[in-house]
Amino acid sequence: MKDICETLNGFARAELLRGPTPLEPLSRLSDDLGIDLWIKRDDMTGLGFGGNKIRQLEYYFGDALAKGADSVLITGAVQSNYVRSAAAAAAKLGLDAILQLEDRVKGMDAEYARSGNVFLGQLLGAEHMFYSEGEDENGADRALRQRAEELRQQGRTPYVIPLGLDNKPLGALGYVNAAREILDQGPAFDAIVVASGSGQTHGGLLTGLRMAGCDTPVYGICVRRDAEQQTARMRILSDKLAELLQLDAAIANSDIITWDGSLAPAYGRLGDNSRAALHMMAQKEGLFLDPVYTAKSFAGVTGLLQEGTITAGMRVLFVHTGGQPALFAYQDEVTQA
Repeated sequence: MKDICETLNGFARAELLRGPTPLEPLSRLSDDLGIDLWIKRDDMTGLGFGGNKIRQLEYYFGDALAKGADSVLITGAVQSNYVRSAAAAAAKLGLDAILQLEDRVKGMDAEYARSGNVFLGQLLGAEHMFYSEGEDENGADRALRQRAEELRQQGRTPYVIPLGLDNKPLGALGYVNAAREILDQGPAFDAIVVASGSGQTHGGLLTGLRMAGCDTPVYGICVRRDAEQQTARMRILSDKLAELLQLDAAIANSDIITWDGSLAPAYGRLGDNSRAALHMMAQKEGLFLDPVYTAKSFAGVTGLLQEGTITAGMRVLFVHTGGQPALFAYQDEVTQA
């Protein structure tokens, strides 16, 4: 496979990341779980409360700046870390941000609609739009493009950061680079566990590892779709990423591993195992997870251990993708007995 650094040098990149982010052992949890557990602190990417999206946005904003954009448009759930991070990146780079919030999570209280990432987006000076559907990626992208066309008619130069699978997965390049970073930091791992939602973090990390000749299994913990749907999504995204990187071969089907044991009750809602995982990380290691992604992905570590997929003594890396601001919009769900 191609050299990662040489390959990524062919893509425009806006430097937003404070890195490399730490890779640390979790000694108390390791003792409790009977494994050698480590954490990749991508909650510490720096800008705007950090998180995995900063790595992804470096390549979207790099492309936006190369095209002379003066504004960016992005879509996500009401408590999306992605749109909050995009607003922070836009502020740093002197661009306007238009954030479209999708109605993905039903039955939430008023605090959900005004706290956490919503509040931060307002503080960052972003314009907000609302999209009433929660499971219509292509429709959400069309709404962004309609708003972008209105801006063009006003003489502006907007740039759309899309969500649907029909688009080039530029954001995944951030985790191709993160794979190199993890390998440089060491040690070698028997398993890596990461949230799998849009698929760009999961797909980029997996592709980067295989480009570097590392065959460590990567377990993508489903946070939005069941394992069958997410596996199909990852197949499409991996193929598109291989095409973008001009690789000779795409990721093998056997390399795409998804697990949905902590998905219930739904995207953006906490089940008992995810809630327990969130409390465990806080009370054993003093680290905060978020209700939407990392609580579910850390519940994947304990779930895979209970199932025997991860076994005693294994060295396991958990990728902390950030998202802590959403905790303040989920206080009732997090503290529920």
